Amino acid sequence: MHDSNEPRPHTGRRRNEAARRAILDAALELLADADGAPVSVETIARAAGVGKQTLYRWWPSKGAVLLDALTDRAAQEVPAPDTGSLREDLRTLAVATFEASGRPPSGPALRTLVREAARDAHLAELMRTFTQTRRDDVRAVLERGRERGELAADRDLDLLVDQFYGLFWYRFLLGHAPLDARTAVRFADDLLR
Repeated sequence: MHDSNEPRPHTGRRRNEAARRAILDAALELLADADGAPVSVETIARAAGVGKQTLYRWWPSKGAVLLDALTDRAAQEVPAPDTGSLREDLRTLAVATFEASGRPPSGPALRTLVREAARDAHLAELMRTFTQTRRDDVRAVLERGRERGELAADRDLDLLVDQFYGLFWYRFLLGHAPLDARTAVRFADDLLR
């Protein structure tokens, strides 16, 4: 028998997390399927099965939701490795980055965002913020490798990060050559020569 003086289990946090997850997933799916149609707070809320006020309680704008959705998915699909080996960490990061770009909804959502950012200053800023978080992860891997003596002290880390994402964005946007695991491993090894 339940003692009425005992506090009831609180389920609000689970409900809030489920709603947050539904919103982030809906935002990413809508962005992936947008095909030129604008993604609005209303469409995200409707797809997630929540009210607009729920969305605005956690994010100040549509752009903030989209940024959180992209960053959250990237953290799931491309976790920052720390194995103790620069070569292994860079290979892992490259493989995960390249492969995630080919999977829906991440790849199509990123393509839509790139296209829309060319016309929308707010989305362009969101894109810069998102890409900076990804750059920071690669730079952290390189810095740890340099601290362990696996990378020469005079190597320009920002240039290496540019090379990492230069190849990625070039192939992602033009689609002229694969972004697969084999390419990722060869490329990571080449960067460390």
